[in-house]
Amino acid sequence: MVNLATVLEDSARQYPDRTALVFGDQRLPYSLVDAIAAQVANLLVARGIGPGDKVALACPNLPYFPFVYYGILKAGAVVVPLNVLLQPAEIAYHLDDSDAKAFFCFEGTPELPLGQRGFEGFAQATKAEHFFVLPATALATTSSVDGAETLWAALQGMETGFDTVRTSAEDTAVILYTSGTTGRPKGAELSHLNMLMNAMVSDGMIPREEGGDVALAVLPLFHSFGQSSVMNVSMLRAGTLVLMPRFEPVGALELMRREKVTTFAGVPTMYWAMLSAVHAGDAEVPQTLRSAVSGGSALPVEVLKDFNRTFGVQVLEGYGLSETSPTASFNQMHRPTKPGTIGFPIWGVEMRLVDAEWNTIEGEGPGEIAIRGHNVMKGYYNRPEATAQVMRDGWLRTGDIATRDEDGYYTIVDRAKDMIIRGGFNVYPREIEEVLLTHEEVSLAAVVGVPHDSHGEEIKAYVIRTPGASLTEEELIAWSKERMAAYKYPRIVEFRDELPMNATGKILKRELR
Repeated sequence: MVNLATVLEDSARQYPDRTALVFGDQRLPYSLVDAIAAQVANLLVARGIGPGDKVALACPNLPYFPFVYYGILKAGAVVVPLNVLLQPAEIAYHLDDSDAKAFFCFEGTPELPLGQRGFEGFAQATKAEHFFVLPATALATTSSVDGAETLWAALQGMETGFDTVRTSAEDTAVILYTSGTTGRPKGAELSHLNMLMNAMVSDGMIPREEGGDVALAVLPLFHSFGQSSVMNVSMLRAGTLVLMPRFEPVGALELMRREKVTTFAGVPTMYWAMLSAVHAGDAEVPQTLRSAVSGGSALPVEVLKDFNRTFGVQVLEGYGLSETSPTASFNQMHRPTKPGTIGFPIWGVEMRLVDAEWNTIEGEGPGEIAIRGHNVMKGYYNRPEATAQVMRDGWLRTGDIATRDEDGYYTIVDRAKDMIIRGGFNVYPREIEEVLLTHEEVSLAAVVGVPHDSHGEEIKAYVIRTPGASLTEEELIAWSKERMAAYKYPRIVEFRDELPMNATGKILKRELR
């Protein structure tokens, strides 16, 4: 039997009294988390939901997430995690597209009325039969969502033991929806083997602490990075998972200090924000942090160097996507780390560079990354044409352009779709962003292509300046002109106090174009 729920169950058997989850003042042991997950599994079976059935979950980083996630898996059903920022019509689309039979949805807050949105989406959906609201008040049997059954009311009378369904390696465990930057979101179908192997290999690449690991879960658990690399890895190694529903740099650093966090995984904008908070004197550097992992998008080298200097911890960069469960490559401890690279393929995974016709590109490249291995999805759910576009002979093409050095380390150049074509020249925004970040008065930069009559596209930089900076647009353009080729440097600069980001902290370049 290969069931992803094993990562929780095995730790609960070995360390029943060890703290699995920390949320605010709550300290929840492994035995309790496993018992509530078993109740969720019994509830699903009682409502006629079994192996292969899809169950949606919309919830921020709260104890509810692992309760329900592992409960769905125990029942042999498939977890469909949903972004908590979706609107009712989008929720209805995801429920119908995934054929979800049930939907667990957090009640939310006045600022984020997720429960109400979820219930509206559930009402619009044509296939979902069961709706359970996860109340904001612990153990409450009523909620602000009129007419909705709460989890705690539904769990009354449910047994705390459950004989986990025997699933096969190829059975689907999770359907992760892509963000839908091109067309409507598609569900990447990931098997129990995909997810379990990714957690096990990821666990082996990060050193364990003797007294037990404490991980800060601030990456959204509904996203592949937070779900697999943080939650599943923490459960697998019987670590303590400190839950933070919404990233805020000062709060995150304070939580790290208070809970003696040893490992942190985040996206580049989180590292940038924490450094800004420390340099501004608003927060202290936590002393217990031993390992730091970055993914989601390329970490600017200047930010990486600054974090290493300031925190005394080396950030290890990795790479992956929802379709690869997610980790595909990493700067691994048994070989030298190369800052600015995404390392080399993880155990059991192959990578190569290809052109538009799938031909292998030898040498340095650049080319599009293609991946093959235990981490590659089964395909997009109910979308054979979309699957055929990106998969061939077990290989998945990623849409990411990279180079490869003589030691086999890969460096992301940019997303293929973010590439700017100015006057016939290919321009990669990341290269320009890296140069801009070496300016002492530039704190963060995002470069995009904007329409231009004669050149096709012109290069525009959106920049957040360092506090107290007096830098002008003209000065930054002139500075760039001296350091970059004529076709590369930004002709347009716009200063911003903040940049648009999605729920995982990625800069939304489509909103800047």
